[in-house]
Amino acid sequence: MNTHPLRLTGLGLILRPWTDDDLDAVQALFDDPDVAHRTPLESPFDPGAALRYLDGAERARRAGERVHLAITTDGVTACGEVLLNRTTRSIGYVVGAAHRGQGLAVRALRLMTEYAHTTAALPTVILEIEPDNGASIAVARAAGYRPSASAPETVTDKGRTYSLHPWEHTHPAA
Repeated sequence: MNTHPLRLTGLGLILRPWTDDDLDAVQALFDDPDVAHRTPLESPFDPGAALRYLDGAERARRAGERVHLAITTDGVTACGEVLLNRTTRSIGYVVGAAHRGQGLAVRALRLMTEYAHTTAALPTVILEIEPDNGASIAVARAAGYRPSASAPETVTDKGRTYSLHPWEHTHPAA
């Protein structure tokens, strides 16, 4: 399925492309009530949803729109995902419940932010975070992001309406 060579390493992590072998890990990662609450992904996130997600991620990569990488510490076991949306200049991340509390999200966000600034040549990247998502706000702050002056976006999804507040990181050379 995925044959592109992008791997980001550092900070004790290996961020690598998803593969067909990750189907079960993708399903477990996204079929979580906390993840379902905070993302527009299908819920429940069954094997079909996982396959559709991986196929969509690969199509978006080939189109140059997004990069989805599995967060690993060993290059094999997927603990989460970090993605760069080149179109919106935004980064998203999720860490599986069994792997939280290890600083994986902060480290993955730092690696992807550096990639966005240097390789993807995006001088500023954003995160979109709900104001009551304390864990994600802590990750953003720890990775050097600051609240943006831009207006929040109001979203309606899965029967609830909420605001996504932008956080930004600007490359020091910009």
